[in-house]
Amino acid sequence: MGALLMSLVVCIFGMPLFIGWLRRRGIGQYIREDGPKAHLAKEGTPTMGGVLIVVSTLVGFLVMAVRLTSGTGFALGLALLGCGLLGFADDYTKLHYARSLGLKARQKLFWQLLLSVALAYLATNHFGVDTKLYFFRSDSVLCDLGPFYFLLVYLMIIGFSNAVNLTDGLDGLASGVTILVMTAYVLIAFIQFRNHQFLYPHVKGSLDIAIFAGAMMGSCVGFLWWNAPPAKIFMGDVGSLALGGSLATVAMLSKTELLLLVLGGLYVMEAASVVIQVAVFKATRRRVFRMAPLHHHFELKGWSEVTTLIRLWIVAGFCVGIGFLLFYINYVGGK
Repeated sequence: MGALLMSLVVCIFGMPLFIGWLRRRGIGQYIREDGPKAHLAKEGTPTMGGVLIVVSTLVGFLVMAVRLTSGTGFALGLALLGCGLLGFADDYTKLHYARSLGLKARQKLFWQLLLSVALAYLATNHFGVDTKLYFFRSDSVLCDLGPFYFLLVYLMIIGFSNAVNLTDGLDGLASGVTILVMTAYVLIAFIQFRNHQFLYPHVKGSLDIAIFAGAMMGSCVGFLWWNAPPAKIFMGDVGSLALGGSLATVAMLSKTELLLLVLGGLYVMEAASVVIQVAVFKATRRRVFRMAPLHHHFELKGWSEVTTLIRLWIVAGFCVGIGFLLFYINYVGGK
């Protein structure tokens, strides 16, 4: 709670100053011309608010964390800063060249590969994270991936950083969904901390994970205050990539890699809609959705932005509830 409140205060009160600084320098969002026409009015809205999400999360986490010697805290900070810096480079490219497209896809994939390999190596060789997949408890091993665990970490990093980036297309959507998912991870990691000796000895630094999730949750709440429709600021890729990479790392360190697919179900749906749209269009020259990602499909069907936002929040909340229920049932079964 201390990390949550500290990050919340830093973000919610620091954001007006940051918005003013961005406005004075003319740092605003470029809107894709082929998107919903209603979004064109958002052109020029200050962007890169994710910088303050990253800073406030680090402040809340570093002040309140108590077990950084486990290495878990270092891994979480590396993911947050590494993905955030990649997103910053992407945003800077957009602003410098005055376009809605930033770094090339292969450039992003290359740097995400380096980051994921570094994370996986440090986690498995220095921070005590094993390469096994669990059904949450230490007595429920699904399989041991061995060296293929590096591939899993890479897929998680690129998958969820890009999924959050795709979801960040409506005011308040990505930050609101991240609040819900991180709320679940605060509870999951704290349960693991309280039952570490008997049920979760394979999870290292669970209290640090809970504190980090709380800090990120507080930062997203503070950001959502200013990002709620109509948004005063956008998080930009610096925010969405940092959030996605952090989610993947929290799942890796808490050994809930598969559970993240359920908890972050809305992110999965948004990313899947793009994959389906592209694959079907290339094969048949027809579109499954009026527009991808999924939230644009509903907008073009006539839903207002606020209606789409709230309904997708409900879907995200349902996914988080189901995911936490799966974890809790498994936890109770092991007591």
